Amino acid sequence: MKIVIPGGTGQVGGILNRALSAAGHEVVVLTRRPVRDGEVRWDGATRGAWEAAVDGSDVVINLAGRSVSCRYTPDNLREMMASRVDSARVVGEAIAAAARPPRVWLQMSTATVYAHRFDAPNDEATGVVGGAEAGVPGYWAYSVEIARAWERAQEEAATPKTRKVALRSAMVMSPDRGGVFDVLLWLARLGLGGPVAGGAQYVSWIHDRDVVRAVEFLIGSDLCGPVNLAAPAPLPQRAFMRALRAAWGVPVGLPATKWMAELGAFALRSDTELLLKSRRVVPGRLLDAGFAFGYDEWRGAADDLVRRVRAARAGT
Repeated sequence: MKIVIPGGTGQVGGILNRALSAAGHEVVVLTRRPVRDGEVRWDGATRGAWEAAVDGSDVVINLAGRSVSCRYTPDNLREMMASRVDSARVVGEAIAAAARPPRVWLQMSTATVYAHRFDAPNDEATGVVGGAEAGVPGYWAYSVEIARAWERAQEEAATPKTRKVALRSAMVMSPDRGGVFDVLLWLARLGLGGPVAGGAQYVSWIHDRDVVRAVEFLIGSDLCGPVNLAAPAPLPQRAFMRALRAAWGVPVGLPATKWMAELGAFALRSDTELLLKSRRVVPGRLLDAGFAFGYDEWRGAADDLVRRVRAARAGT
């Protein structure tokens, strides 16, 4: 197949590019700064010569959007919104204008669309969309609105010949440098991987190899609309970090209060929403469609990721 990945130079794009290219597919990455073969320039907001890559392709996987690993200032939140909505809109326009449109459009979204909750898991059918929770920072509602606007831009695109799927992705865990697993492992190795603000908040995650397998599954399926891209066993943050420490062999993780987490997030130029929001998300539609996860439990996933990190650092 010919697969076009707008915004494909980040962590998830790299995972998919490597795997899909290795499987024999032609992968074209749309990026603001093309430097390699197979990369084509675009600005993520306006139509242009890059549309030729979409016309005649089999699949578009749009991953474009400003990284959420930043301080959630008003300017950064506005940029998150614009980069996601504009890129989804212009991809939809390119598909609508194509003489030979792709048969599938996978659009990245986020599990952050669901409410901060502890009582029950969120699947696509019964999950509670966030934005109205009591006792959480007001800007968390804006994060939900970003997710809703992101998906709405895909829904409203006039692409009748192209099946559309919104990937409500949990945190993708991979051994790559700079990814979320790299940061969490670094904290654990420093002895700082204990419970944060009590650690009862749920962590939803997905192993990088299951991301690839789920994308391949969705391309070959007939599913459309929102699909949760998350492992079926989210767990409280304290248990999540305990398993990660055990995988690396760190016996103790110091706990952190909410204000300590705020200081740490500030130092890392990130935001506490990523640590404190309870994302209890499960993949109802994938499981119902018969998808089998290779890594459905975090302990086994953490063991695999740690092994791969150690192998990469040893040069093997």
